[in-house]
Amino acid sequence: MAGSRGVRDCRRALRAHADGRPRLMGIINCTPDSFHSASRSGDFERALQMIAEGADWIDIGGESTRPGAEAVSIEQELNRVIPVISELRSSSDVWISVDTRHPEVAAAALDAGADMVNDVSGLRDPKMLELIAQRGCAACIMHMQGEPGDMQENPTYLNVFEEVYAQLLSKARELVDLGHDTENVVLDPGFGFGKTLQHNLDLLQDIERGPEGFAILWGASRKSMIGAITEREETADRLPGTLAVATQAQKLGVDILRVHDVAEHLDVAKMNSAINGGV
Repeated sequence: MAGSRGVRDCRRALRAHADGRPRLMGIINCTPDSFHSASRSGDFERALQMIAEGADWIDIGGESTRPGAEAVSIEQELNRVIPVISELRSSSDVWISVDTRHPEVAAAALDAGADMVNDVSGLRDPKMLELIAQRGCAACIMHMQGEPGDMQENPTYLNVFEEVYAQLLSKARELVDLGHDTENVVLDPGFGFGKTLQHNLDLLQDIERGPEGFAILWGASRKSMIGAITEREETADRLPGTLAVATQAQKLGVDILRVHDVAEHLDVAKMNSAINGGV
């Protein structure tokens, strides 16, 4: 595409560290309505702080996909995320992910310097699938049953683990069939996106990479499932529960954790690695 930047090879950054520590993806929400109020700034300085704290990735999004969220226009989403991505790329070599389900936003973000498209809709739009295959960029495929506006009304599965990973693997293989590199694909089971509390707990028990060995990302930071179990209504009070999930993730070999609190997750990861002999 004319005017687009070359795609950087970020395949190694999609895998956990050699000592088993997950890569940490700091969340920057350029929105006024994301569920955790402390993440709503969309602030460039906050991104720099996360990098200083040890973030491997910065994930930048301009549309809230919390349960019940309303869609925003493409123009509004572009106006929110592209300036932040451009400024961050001009000042840092950090890996950048754009959190979007719209191919128009993904294309502009890649042109501005993003390295990965993080699609919460799981590449449902054929144009998004084609864009990623054409650009050769990294792609995170997240599972979501329904749409943000209705996904929590009555999520139903016969076997949530099998169904979620079957859908993720099917879409990943569809992308690979278009010539995409398997090492540039990440699977996210989508905690809280069309799942009950029990569904989420079932998904916390294990991971499924498929025979291709796709990388795995978890995004559970401060979510309602943690509040329900710990009886912490306020998202500000859910960090300890979130860190417990991080320990389980590292035990299972999850490659990337999408988090609001980078420094705390790095401390937990280092301790877990040391306790387990750096394996």
